[in-house]
Amino acid sequence: MSKDQAIGVLLLVVGILGIIIYGWLVFLSPWSILILQLTGFIAVAAILAIISWIGYTMATTPPPKPIEEIEKEISEEIEAESEKTEKKEEKEEEKSETKSETTSKTETRKRRKRSKQSTK
Repeated sequence: MSKDQAIGVLLLVVGILGIIIYGWLVFLSPWSILILQLTGFIAVAAILAIISWIGYTMATTPPPKPIEEIEKEISEEIEAESEKTEKKEEKEEEKSETKSETTSKTETRKRRKRSKQSTK
């Protein structure tokens, strides 16, 4: 049995035992009224705590930006990125042109040396 399956079995057993114990406390124990009161209080308190947490979160969170501002920022980012790409491409073209010029100069020098050597 894997670890996940063992945890699943444990949760199943705990859940069934919890149902049995709660049923005994509500229907067969002398504290049934107290148990019902506690259950009702805890349930209502949990719901109200969740509502309070949602209210606090809404009250302390700044409002979102209007869609127009977000669209404007995105378009500016896209433009800036395309400009960077264009500059990179221009630099790469310049480098390749410089390399080809250097290569052609080197080849010309080699040819001249060969021709000088062949004439000797």
